[in-house]
Amino acid sequence: MNKQHSPRHKHVPQRTCVICGEKREKRGLTRVVRSAEGELQVDPTGKMEGRGAYLCEKGTCWERAINSAALSRALRMTLTDEDRKRLQQARP
Repeated sequence: MNKQHSPRHKHVPQRTCVICGEKREKRGLTRVVRSAEGELQVDPTGKMEGRGAYLCEKGTCWERAINSAALSRALRMTLTDEDRKRLQQARP
């Protein structure tokens, strides 16, 4: 008896935007990291060490992340003016 196997579905990691709460594929979001030194960095690879938070590509989410306390809370840090500038430059 010949068994036919159904095609395997590859697992696609899902992450949530910390601003709008929308779930998406990890690759469709941008990871922002607080490093061990307490520095904010934008992580295009999604593999940097440190506490991370994800932002979708919507301009409104990036604007709220820069101007509100939501990203600060998610990363458990206070954003400096330099951090906000770095986010503004990385904005899609």
